[in-house]
Amino acid sequence: METNEKRKDLKRPLILASVMLGMFLAAIEATIVATSMPSIVADLGGFSLYSWVFSAYLLTNAATVLIFGKLSDIFGRKPIFVIGILIFLTGSTLSGFSTSILMLICFRFIQGIGAGALMPIATTIVGDIYDKQERAKIQGYLASVWGISAVTGPLLGGFFVDVLSWQFIFWMNIPLGILAMLGIVFFLHEDIEKQTRSIDYPGALWIVIAVSSLMLILVEGGVGIAWDTPLMYGLIGITLFGFTLFIIQERRTSDPMMPFEIWKHQIISVANVTSLTIGMILIGVSSYLPAFVQGVMGYSATVAGFTLTTMSIGWPIASTIAGRLLLVIGYRATSLLGGISLVVGGVLFFLLSPDKGPIWAGTGSFFIGVGMGLTNTSFIVAIQSSVGWKKRGIATAANMFMRSLGSALGAAFLGGLLNNQLKTFIEHKGLENRVSVDSANNLLDPKQTVSLPNETKTVLQEGLTSGLHVVYTGLFVLTVISFIFICFMPKKSDE
Repeated sequence: METNEKRKDLKRPLILASVMLGMFLAAIEATIVATSMPSIVADLGGFSLYSWVFSAYLLTNAATVLIFGKLSDIFGRKPIFVIGILIFLTGSTLSGFSTSILMLICFRFIQGIGAGALMPIATTIVGDIYDKQERAKIQGYLASVWGISAVTGPLLGGFFVDVLSWQFIFWMNIPLGILAMLGIVFFLHEDIEKQTRSIDYPGALWIVIAVSSLMLILVEGGVGIAWDTPLMYGLIGITLFGFTLFIIQERRTSDPMMPFEIWKHQIISVANVTSLTIGMILIGVSSYLPAFVQGVMGYSATVAGFTLTTMSIGWPIASTIAGRLLLVIGYRATSLLGGISLVVGGVLFFLLSPDKGPIWAGTGSFFIGVGMGLTNTSFIVAIQSSVGWKKRGIATAANMFMRSLGSALGAAFLGGLLNNQLKTFIEHKGLENRVSVDSANNLLDPKQTVSLPNETKTVLQEGLTSGLHVVYTGLFVLTVISFIFICFMPKKSDE
């Protein structure tokens, strides 16, 4: 650890600004892409692969977050942060040149790898250059990144879609990424102590294989791949095989990617499991709210963006309030308040219908954001109070990994629910020979919607409404499960 004297010598405000810019790139990605996705799918086609645009990014993000954390302990924060930004910008640039949904998904894989370094390394840099007392003061700044990205993301997404073109949502990352990278290169100075620590590549490989096959099952099960086929049985076998080998590898390696001993702390195990379900809720709102507002309600991309903005405004506000509540009522009570807010948001989404309008949708989104802010802040503080300095980094990274994994699985699971329901609805109407799941693309482009026959348009809108209602039912169930998990949190951290 660096001494206070060394910390004072650093150009900390400039480093903090660069770190916040790097965090902003990763934070804005969810809202700006989600807002623009209806237009992207309308242009590139492939509605049945809608969720894979999110899943691809989240999968590689989740799979690499712990690896980058390990690498930063060995080689230092600066080189790993810079490499992460370069990979992220490469993926962003290529994504803008995509001419098909499959190309976009492939380039989002690359973008996700880079994002795996941005958030954890940024958080670690802040922990390195600020002491415990100072860290509390800058939580508001870090939380404001989510608020700023929440406001600007949907606005920029709507602006680029309505005025320019969707490609700019990816290309805008280039100048911002270069600025963040230059700030870290010139102002962050590290004294790296050489360590002979191994990197758990086998563990990373097995978890990627297991999660990838599980996501394929959730997205394509019953739609692209029948449940009772050899291919489906094979995927299930690969999933179980991958998770089993991952557990074996983590137990026998000397320096595991996911050390299981940290899970012996009740607060960590409860926080991590809850973060998994909360990650699923987060992606469920971000991914499918714009599709409902545009495809079902018939509003523009800008209006859809505003309904997402309320969630990300509620998040930083609640995070700031949580910092004060923790000192008064403790992290368990603060987390329970967050859990209640999540359930309220889940109820509003469960009751969402085309006639409710964007204000109802935005209100539900706001309550979800408040729940996220209260629970996330409580979890991080409780986790970091439960372990010593040597385990604090991996414990924090493990929690981020679980939330990222939850988002990846949530995009796949909820996407599978939507595809299955839409396919079943079309078959029930006897129109499977005339329209398909991919025909829903036409609802997301006002020009294409006008040209649709009334009967086809009505069936697609009713089918999309039915499918998204199933998604929001799943969302409500996840909020209730999250609240139940929070009830198991101990009153004090077990140091």
